[in-house]
Amino acid sequence: QVQLVESGGGLVQAGGSLRLSCAASGRTFTWSVMGWFRQAPGQERAYVATITPNGGSTDYADSVKGRFTISRDNFKNTVYLQMNSLKPEDTATYYCAARRTYDSDIYSSTRAYDYWGQGTQVTVSS
Repeated sequence: QVQLVESGGGLVQAGGSLRLSCAASGRTFTWSVMGWFRQAPGQERAYVATITPNGGSTDYADSVKGRFTISRDNFKNTVYLQMNSLKPEDTATYYCAARRTYDSDIYSSTRAYDYWGQGTQVTVSS
């Protein structure tokens, strides 16, 4: 059974940092594009970042560029999202996602991903 389990969310003051982790199991994700998305109450799920299988290419939503960093450790089957200079508007549930197909392109649409975690809540207070 394929599972993506996020952790690392919590409550932080504006300007603070958090590091989210996404542990994958049930299949190898070494050759899968992985992504992070987020969803605030009443809003659609929005793209945050993507990383290709070997970590050689990354992409970010404009709203987080320069503040967030996506990375991965294929030996641990884990993807990370380092979030710095957090703002109240970053408050959301953060989801990890993975593609079933093995390729190396950048994907920012939720429709491109086949596996999803249950989400971890990030709350940034002002």
